[in-house]
Amino acid sequence: MPVLRSAVDVTAEDYRQNREAQLAAVAALREQLDLARAGGGQKYADRHRRRGRLLVRERIELLLDRDAPFLELSALAAWGTEFAVGASIVTGVGVVSGVECVIIAHDPTVRGGAMNPYTLRKTLRALEIARTNRLPVLNLVESGGADLPTQSELFVHAGKIFHDLTELSAMGIPTVALVFGNSTAGGAYVPGMCDYAVLVDRQAKVFLGGPPLVKMATGEDADDEALGGAEMHSTVSGLADHFAVDEVDCIRLGRQIVSELNWRKLGPDPTRPPDPPLFDPEELLGIASADFRVPVDPREVLARVVDGSRFGEYKPRYGTSLVTGWASIHGYLVGVLANARGVLFSEEAKKASEFILLANQTNTPLIFLQNTTGYMVGKDYEQGGIIKDGAKMINAVTNSSVPHITINIGASFGAGNYGMSGRAYDPRFMFAWANAKLAVMGAQQLAGVLSIVGRQSAEAAGREFDVEADERQRKQIEEQIERESHALFVTARVYDDGVIDPRDTRTVLGIALSAAHSQSVEGRRGFGVFRM
Repeated sequence: MPVLRSAVDVTAEDYRQNREAQLAAVAALREQLDLARAGGGQKYADRHRRRGRLLVRERIELLLDRDAPFLELSALAAWGTEFAVGASIVTGVGVVSGVECVIIAHDPTVRGGAMNPYTLRKTLRALEIARTNRLPVLNLVESGGADLPTQSELFVHAGKIFHDLTELSAMGIPTVALVFGNSTAGGAYVPGMCDYAVLVDRQAKVFLGGPPLVKMATGEDADDEALGGAEMHSTVSGLADHFAVDEVDCIRLGRQIVSELNWRKLGPDPTRPPDPPLFDPEELLGIASADFRVPVDPREVLARVVDGSRFGEYKPRYGTSLVTGWASIHGYLVGVLANARGVLFSEEAKKASEFILLANQTNTPLIFLQNTTGYMVGKDYEQGGIIKDGAKMINAVTNSSVPHITINIGASFGAGNYGMSGRAYDPRFMFAWANAKLAVMGAQQLAGVLSIVGRQSAEAAGREFDVEADERQRKQIEEQIERESHALFVTARVYDDGVIDPRDTRTVLGIALSAAHSQSVEGRRGFGVFRM
């Protein structure tokens, strides 16, 4: 396979400016990640420890294999909202007893681990990742239940958690509940619906109604232990499969359960040499453009991500605004679709469609590197069939059944987001660089469109166009779209699986590909109707 060359000049002014902008974006990202890792803050962490309990990330660290990576998901959920950054829960993919698992862990230092609307989104996304990639699920439970003031946004959709847990079991994907504390009311059904349940002595409290509710409902006096303690559930109700004497013992039992699953991946093992790229990933900071309107050569990105910087380009002289080709990442063969100059023309759409069909013929996963302003508009392009050609590409993306992993490395606007396997097209994993933007279109373009529409409306109505009011509105709209297209705003709503440092791209893709190969990797042979 050909080896990529690099023309990056690390002494150039644009490289320096890009690097400074990326370092600032990464610093802002790390600041918010630190807030998420801090949970409810030092005061509540200290109180939790005084109770003899481990913090949520300490539990995860003990659960994972020694030195195993942990790909955290949706780390900044709820950023910029009234709720704590991270949404009172930690989710991710990690290796436990040699098995890649999805981990869902409550953080009891944040309002007792109570579930808010963003917690729900984050939990459901983690369960979706478990289902589509066939990954066992480990629930580390300690939650006060629903955030009652927002119950109207939770109650109806929260039932999907129970639905998904039972669906996973029916699909043969194991689910395990490790209960460290409260698991009450609706939360009591989590250990009830998991395949395995481990309860910690004198800490786990699993009941539909606590002592006050029981007293009000029935007049009966009962304490926590009699209603839902580990001893009772281990000896009387039978809910607990294992009785843990403390938290460390609970984690040991969880690891033991996973080791006894006899779990096997369905996808093929890596087949290519996983040698590192020839070029320094550090240089990605200077390659990623500080201005999404300035194109980035994706070959320079790939040269610092794929194994040995090897890349076999497909149709390099046709549809040149989209780079397609074959490579490997940590030994896994992949097909790559990467935007080169932002706009997708008919040639790019047809090239992408053909390439996706080829990848499905050979059961090859696809990596999408988004940096697009959408499909080209204008009289000549409309007459040339851009709608039909864009529809071909979207058809191919929709019906492709090989794993898709998407990373927004710059901009993802308009239908280009759809054609490049955006969130609505169910990629197995989706991440964004710290500088990335996502919206229906750029802020200036959107404000300009509204301005033109307003002017035309005034002319049609025969009234004078208010230039000053239009200017104020344009500025307001631009500020709104800039804010709402920001990577942190997007990830806060769980529209992707996390914002990453560009330098971590290869590692993130490697973990995601390995996880995706827990499921079978098979391409589709029959597609829908392609409009010719």
